[in-house]
Amino acid sequence: MTDSELLAIRQVCEQAREASFSLASTSRAVKDAALRTIADALEANAATIVTANATDLDRARADGTSDALIDRLTITPDRLKAIADALREVAELPDPIGEVIRGYTLPNGLQIRQLRVPLGVVGMIYEARPNVTVDAAGLCLKSGNAALLRGSSSAYETNVALVAVMQDGLEAAGLPRHAIQLVPGTSHESVKHLMQARGLVDVLIPRGGAGLIKSVVEGSLVPVIETGVGNCHVYVDADADIDKAINILINSKTQRVSVCNAAETLLVHADVAGEFLPKALAALKDKGVTIHGDAAMANFCSEVGIDFAPATEDDWLAEYYSLDLAAGVVKSIDEAISHIRRYTSGHTEAIVSDSVTATQYFVAQVDSAAVMVNASTRFTDGGEFGFGAEIGISTQKLHARGPMGLAELTSTKFVVTGDGHIRG
Repeated sequence: MTDSELLAIRQVCEQAREASFSLASTSRAVKDAALRTIADALEANAATIVTANATDLDRARADGTSDALIDRLTITPDRLKAIADALREVAELPDPIGEVIRGYTLPNGLQIRQLRVPLGVVGMIYEARPNVTVDAAGLCLKSGNAALLRGSSSAYETNVALVAVMQDGLEAAGLPRHAIQLVPGTSHESVKHLMQARGLVDVLIPRGGAGLIKSVVEGSLVPVIETGVGNCHVYVDADADIDKAINILINSKTQRVSVCNAAETLLVHADVAGEFLPKALAALKDKGVTIHGDAAMANFCSEVGIDFAPATEDDWLAEYYSLDLAAGVVKSIDEAISHIRRYTSGHTEAIVSDSVTATQYFVAQVDSAAVMVNASTRFTDGGEFGFGAEIGISTQKLHARGPMGLAELTSTKFVVTGDGHIRG
């Protein structure tokens, strides 16, 4: 990267910093009006955006990109309308800024209030999905943060078109154009420079595959919120309702495979395997799933005729993004929990059981951002949780954990009000 390119990245960081000061005191009415203006502008400019996206898709296909990633990259008029509608939904959500987290008066008369405030400048580093460009910008705007967006080179033309439309919408609403910016450059060097911008960027949120997240977490001087790798497990307990378990498994694995909350591993209690697996594997076979299983699973797969390969260590760790599923038979709930502890990415785990004792034990012993009890892993999502569009799913324990909505894009400050108070 040349000196001029490094200078350009520093400039957008400085511009975002300046814009963040204006956004911090912007009223909800103005922010909501801007979100609606941007939503309308996205739909009005659909042809331009879809044309830019077609350029990215053509390049991706020529590069041999997988069907799952092509799906993530694709913007259609219907998808663009859904993206715009998500912004309108965000506009309807309560504004977190200024919310009093706690407030009280000390015996000496000092009034203490802890208030929600914006983080400041939020940098997003993400792969493929151009909808993240709009979701992230919208959530940052609503929560009073300036957004620095660094999507992957595979979506570059789409992101340029989306950001230009959003910046025009900001100006039309009377807000700083630089409150939403695309980070210049398509090389890894531009990402590295963004990661060094401590003091200008307040937090980085990487969203994508394990390699991207690891690179940002280990290489950044800017604080990072770790998100999203989803090696999600479904455990079918000895006391599971068979039909319920099959429906949950099929939905968790096959409803949409190219997302982080899709199930990647199935664990089945031995006491219910004989009844559950023939039906479950037949249903998975109908969906085109390949099983990567242990020795016990191999016998059941052979009987059903589903595609099978012996599971390797990499399979138990895999986030497939495809119709592949690691699967094994366990002798107890403790063996299932031990397996999950060893291989989980800390995203989402599910138990299917009619035993209150088993479900309570599983919830207490499994340490992930979300634990589903008799429900699909696909529900780990900001929209499904009622947050509106999410900026990502945090798998760490500090600041934010699980789906990150508006509240998770804030920090707090203490405001202390006195009347000439001095400390003795």
